[in-house]
Amino acid sequence: MSSLSILSRFAAAAFGALAIGATAFSAPAAAAPLPLFPFFLPQIEAAPPPAAAAPQEEERFELPARLRRQVVNYYTREAPGTIIIDTPNTYLYLVLGNGQAMRYGIGIGRDGFTWSGTQTITRKAEWPAWTPPPQMIARQPYLPRHMTGGPGNPLGARAMYLGGTIYRIHGTNAPETIGTRVSSGCLRLTNEDVIDLYSRVSVGTKVIVLPMTDRRADLGRTIR
Repeated sequence: MSSLSILSRFAAAAFGALAIGATAFSAPAAAAPLPLFPFFLPQIEAAPPPAAAAPQEEERFELPARLRRQVVNYYTREAPGTIIIDTPNTYLYLVLGNGQAMRYGIGIGRDGFTWSGTQTITRKAEWPAWTPPPQMIARQPYLPRHMTGGPGNPLGARAMYLGGTIYRIHGTNAPETIGTRVSSGCLRLTNEDVIDLYSRVSVGTKVIVLPMTDRRADLGRTIR
């Protein structure tokens, strides 16, 4: 093949390429031009992830009337500010003085786990973490070894620690257990009630826990 023929073919190919380029650039503006370098694809901005839906509030559990927080007539020689646990009747009394007390419904220890005596509040905590004691782990090995504080924590919104014991007055995420004998010795209130009690007492508060065998009549009479 002669060199003249080769040059003619090269010129024809170059002219064809120019014609194609001119056609591409003269296309209507509405048509999306083909990318000259397909390796570099345009960056498409990803749509933001949908916002997480706010969790629905748990259905409010309504306590029976006798277990709701209320001021009652309650005569005692104990000083105002003292806490008295009426174990048989599942009440906690906060002595107000002048023959009155604030009464709260509580959950207490199940059979074999009730106790009695006098202690003091040695520590207070908001949304406490929970570390089950070894005795509880031995009985219930499936329990977590540690749980951070929060709405799902069985200690609830507040805890008041009693002396050097493993027992606490605390809240609960199971308000339906108030008035029952279900715990391993701790004394539980609804979260609303434990927040109220927590705001009224301080470290050093005296706590008297009456024995289960002291089945006296309920001494707290609702004020009408």
